[in-house]
Amino acid sequence: MSNTSATLDHHLDAFANQDLNQVMTDYVEDSVVVTNLGVYRGLDEIEGLFAGLFDEFSQDETTLEVDNTIVEGEFAYLLWHGETPDNSYEFCTDTFHIPEETIRFQTYAGKIESK
Repeated sequence: MSNTSATLDHHLDAFANQDLNQVMTDYVEDSVVVTNLGVYRGLDEIEGLFAGLFDEFSQDETTLEVDNTIVEGEFAYLLWHGETPDNSYEFCTDTFHIPEETIRFQTYAGKIESK
């Protein structure tokens, strides 16, 4: 298994377990996450992003399903969909740049419909 795959697997497991401390071990101070909702730079901003996501995705009757994962060298692509009591995540993608076993750059885009 490549370092990229191992880091991505760790990240997905930590997210699924709502373990903020473990999610944050995948990032470093110069990491950047770019989303259609904003840009998050550094550990503090990225931690705030995930704390908010965990608030939403920890609710009862929440589902999240990964539809496809592609790993090429230091890059990983994720296609997923999900639903929370508040929102429907119809079509979502994340792209990761994972050199040296840490997520240095991540993008997210998705079609989110409020309920």
